Amino acid sequence: MQDQRHIGLDVGKRGSWSTPCDPSAEPLPKIPVLLSPEERAALDALLRAMPQSRLLSSGMAYADVETLRSMATVGVDWVEAACWLAERNLRLAGAAKQKGHRTTALRYFRWASACFRVAQAAIAFDTDLKKELYGRLIAAFSEAAALDDCPTDHWTVDFDEGKLCGWLIRPPLSESSPVVIVLGGFDGWREEHHPAALALVERGIAALLIDVPGQGETRLFHHLYLTSDVHRAFSRIVDALLEDPRVSGRIGILGNSFGGCLVANAAIADQRLAACCVNCGASRPLEFPERYPRFFSKVEAMIGSSCNDQARAVLNALDLTASLGSLRTPLLQLHSEIDTVFSLDNARLIHDQAASDDKTLLVWKDGDHCIYNHADERNTAVADWFCERLGLRD
Repeated sequence: MQDQRHIGLDVGKRGSWSTPCDPSAEPLPKIPVLLSPEERAALDALLRAMPQSRLLSSGMAYADVETLRSMATVGVDWVEAACWLAERNLRLAGAAKQKGHRTTALRYFRWASACFRVAQAAIAFDTDLKKELYGRLIAAFSEAAALDDCPTDHWTVDFDEGKLCGWLIRPPLSESSPVVIVLGGFDGWREEHHPAALALVERGIAALLIDVPGQGETRLFHHLYLTSDVHRAFSRIVDALLEDPRVSGRIGILGNSFGGCLVANAAIADQRLAACCVNCGASRPLEFPERYPRFFSKVEAMIGSSCNDQARAVLNALDLTASLGSLRTPLLQLHSEIDTVFSLDNARLIHDQAASDDKTLLVWKDGDHCIYNHADERNTAVADWFCERLGLRD
């Protein structure tokens, strides 16, 4: 039987797990005396899936990244640790806001949102706790948005029996601008890519951070799941953007990881998309879960079914290898030689077989998946490319 006792260590001696600026510090999480092999394996898997480079590139504060990973290393539950950090950021945000420190409050609200996002990512299926954490993620992100100079609106559009949900972020003082649709992959989802969106906004391009069926708010609260005809959702998004006076008619699309496969699929199906960027996506999305079968649980959650065969069928239907000759949109593809999620050989087929006259493949020899460890270079390269394709000069 697992020993459930906890030892009352002064965990602060193991790292900076406290903040003297915290107006009302909560007790530190306790380190468990003993973890089961399954619990240790789960924490180790999260440490691999959420390396420092990924957490930093997605907008977490450096101190939060170090604290979360050190807590998980010594056995503190991932969700508990991330929520403890989120609550601390909320207290600091509230204190700053009360004193009139708008910029400081904005940053702490944004860091709180990032911590809640990382917490919910550890929960594969749509439990009440996952929904609660995602709701708090949205609330903290909204608090930050209200303090931002860049107009940031919660954006929804009706689709099937639910809503597609996102954040429309626009350049300050801009009446109308081109827009890039930005999405994530199997997990993390739209808010993880806020720093990439800001690189676009800084250059005069609006960004729509979106959760498509199977992702984030769209799935958790509107029960829209990933299907083989997900391109219909992208076309609905394009319809809505073309009717939105806040943005102009030039629309690009950027997909990260599995989202790269989805945006290529969308660009094939909808010629109204003016530019397409695939960041570490693949022509054959089944590659990763086939290599790591436990990952099928995330795919099953995306399709709203516990049927492994159905998950395989959906990913097979999204395979691009037979349709890439119909991809004619200007294409930018980013990948790494050592990507451990989707191999370069698998990914390269998108560039090599696309019929686009304008196509570029950038390969980092030492890149993490999604080029997390070169995030600034990645974001600037992508944003500059979209400027050129959407008719802007920074």
